[in-house]
Amino acid sequence: MPTINEILTTMDYGPAPESQKEAQAWLDQHGRSFGLFIDNAFSAPGELFASTNPADASKLADLTQATDADVDRAVEAARRAQPGWQALGGHGRAKVLYALARLLQKHSRLFAVLETLDNGKTIRETRDIDMPLAARHFYYHAGWAQLQAEEFADYRAVGVVGQIVPWNFPLLMLSWKIAPALAAGNTVVFKPAEFTSLTAMLFAEICVQAGVPAGVVNIVTGDGRVGEAIVNHAGIDKLAFTGSTEVGRLIRTATAGSGKKLSLELGGKSPFIVFDDADLDAAVEGLVDSIWFNQGQVCCAGSRLLVQESVQDRFLAKLRTRMDKLTLGSPLDKSIDIGALVDPVQQQRIAALVDSARAEGCTVYQPACDIPANGSWYPPTLITGASTSAAVSQAEIFGPVLVAMSFRTPPEAVQLANNTVYGLAACVWSENISLAMDVAPQIKAGVVWINTANQFDAACGFGGYRESGYGREGGREGMYEYLTALSEDARPAAPLLEVKGKVKAAAAAGNDSPFAVDRTAKLYIGGKQARPDGAYSRAIHGAGGAFLADIAEGSRKDIRNAVEAAHKAGGWSKATAHNRAQVLYYIAENLAVRAEEFAARISAMTGNKNADKEVQASIERLFYYAAWADKYDGLAHQPPMHGVTVALNEPIGVIGIVCPNEAPLLGFISLVAPAIALGNRVIVVPSEAHPLSAIDLYQVFDTSDLPGGVVNIVTGSADELARTLATHADIDAVWRHDGSAEGCAEVERLSATTLKRTWVGGAKGRDWYSTAQSGGRAVLAHASQVKNVWIPYGV
Repeated sequence: MPTINEILTTMDYGPAPESQKEAQAWLDQHGRSFGLFIDNAFSAPGELFASTNPADASKLADLTQATDADVDRAVEAARRAQPGWQALGGHGRAKVLYALARLLQKHSRLFAVLETLDNGKTIRETRDIDMPLAARHFYYHAGWAQLQAEEFADYRAVGVVGQIVPWNFPLLMLSWKIAPALAAGNTVVFKPAEFTSLTAMLFAEICVQAGVPAGVVNIVTGDGRVGEAIVNHAGIDKLAFTGSTEVGRLIRTATAGSGKKLSLELGGKSPFIVFDDADLDAAVEGLVDSIWFNQGQVCCAGSRLLVQESVQDRFLAKLRTRMDKLTLGSPLDKSIDIGALVDPVQQQRIAALVDSARAEGCTVYQPACDIPANGSWYPPTLITGASTSAAVSQAEIFGPVLVAMSFRTPPEAVQLANNTVYGLAACVWSENISLAMDVAPQIKAGVVWINTANQFDAACGFGGYRESGYGREGGREGMYEYLTALSEDARPAAPLLEVKGKVKAAAAAGNDSPFAVDRTAKLYIGGKQARPDGAYSRAIHGAGGAFLADIAEGSRKDIRNAVEAAHKAGGWSKATAHNRAQVLYYIAENLAVRAEEFAARISAMTGNKNADKEVQASIERLFYYAAWADKYDGLAHQPPMHGVTVALNEPIGVIGIVCPNEAPLLGFISLVAPAIALGNRVIVVPSEAHPLSAIDLYQVFDTSDLPGGVVNIVTGSADELARTLATHADIDAVWRHDGSAEGCAEVERLSATTLKRTWVGGAKGRDWYSTAQSGGRAVLAHASQVKNVWIPYGV
């Protein structure tokens, strides 16, 4: 007689089809043809394109290809509605968001089935993952709307927001974007993916039922031309895009110099790290959820398996056995694990990448499974033997394909994990929590899951590092993406000019003035003075025309040397916040000792008759950011899981900074201090017109225990050096605040190549004496990036 275990292992799941009757009836009610949703009404259908079921290639409905004129109408409607929506107040907006959440729950099965028909993902995923989380986002952000006046008192809504999402999570991405935008008081022009627009049309209907005022939510459908029209529209104040890195670069380039706020959630090549002490069976299940969830069409899919060499063979054997049991078939069958790919073009791309791995000598394992004759399908695939530089190891395949390789030690695991241009997510599996928590901060990714995978919640920010984009969705940090600091509205229309007074001519040589001897000021790189590589210098004259000194003319080679020195100073990022605070206090202390000397230098350069005020403000600003260094803490979230999510504020890395010409010392300190307070290293281009007070700071740095390479100073042409900073592959962010509109636009445009984070001032000035404009969390947010580490417990 067979045992219970033998019976269980031989059991097969029978078909468990989900009814599509209601979804088909809803499509029939609309004549299977949809116009655009603008000003709370559907327009008559225009030029049409088909939306098909990926599982059988059958046509579901026709949708309208929006035109530029349609986008104009949507933006105009959003602009008209925005003041009233913001004036409704937090409680008024909260009630509407709450109503949307309730309606999503009320119609959750209709949404789920429609999503499965349109996208090809399994009904278990749309029903059990997408729908609950979509409703959760509206509930959660209804709370932020209620609390906005209290928790974001110093911020206002951005205005009109353009939002563009991909086809892999159509309704969930809609919720991620629309909920925080509406909570903050913005209105939206939303573009769903061309392949998967049907749930957005259903959402438009419930917007009317929920009492969303006309013009607050506008939905325009179509191909990439519609997205391009939204990106280029002058009436859009902020863009939020989720999609490919390639398109993200195009958007960053197109919006350069426009002043539009921008958040990008882009591609990924996420590592799934398994240490030898991990629960291997649990890790296999986590891996299945990580790479074969949604057919691998997930930006944060764990597509790179890194398994410790000592357990590699055993783990891969378990994995192949598990792959053999995965079922592929009709997405509406509740017993199915893997559904259809969204489109034949996607299937062809995946197949071509796998074929390239075969051609390179890799081993490709695919379980035997029946593939339906119609529709777009691809079996779960495991590739071993690929080199770290192979196409399948580096490219985002965006399909059910896993590439596996081994490592020996934790440092090697981290090195392999970071061997990618992306940085969206990672998984770490180990029963040693100390090891896991040591590795997690070292991985360059915005989300790290420990002993779990693909966990999401509205309270926990999601977003990437490097070429996975910037900005966060969800959590408090996600709300900031849709808000503008009120202090930005108070900025002067142009850079402030110094108040000049009568200045004595520079003292003659031999005088006891500290600046009496003519000299050529050198660069400051790696904690040492350095001669410029090009051996050129530039004369600096004072306000009265008197010669003050020559300065080094920095070049591309000097920036390269500074970047190398900054990377060697990586220990600064690992130093304790207390230690960094102490160093900033020392800098302030040593600057105070030489306050009169620096005031005289500023007065000689600029003619400012109140130069001592600038020096005192600089000392105070150093104290200010020293105070923040060990107080800019992360958060501990409690999402609806058995565990905790720790949001860490991490340094960006190496930042290039172009300083303002006004307030040459205070502007320098106001930008450098927050950057290094949070553990970044910087390459600074001081005021092009008045650089000498910044150059003299190297003497202060040398006596303040600041490690060499943390601050590197390269003088010269702001335009030339900013161009080099923006195009350097090993610089993580560029800030430019010298008032050059064209120069700031160029920094944003050139940064698109590697998708650096940028913070530019445009043609407007900034009151560097004002803490509201030059301090606080808004500035610290530019100097940091949030990493959410998910830690389950008791499992």
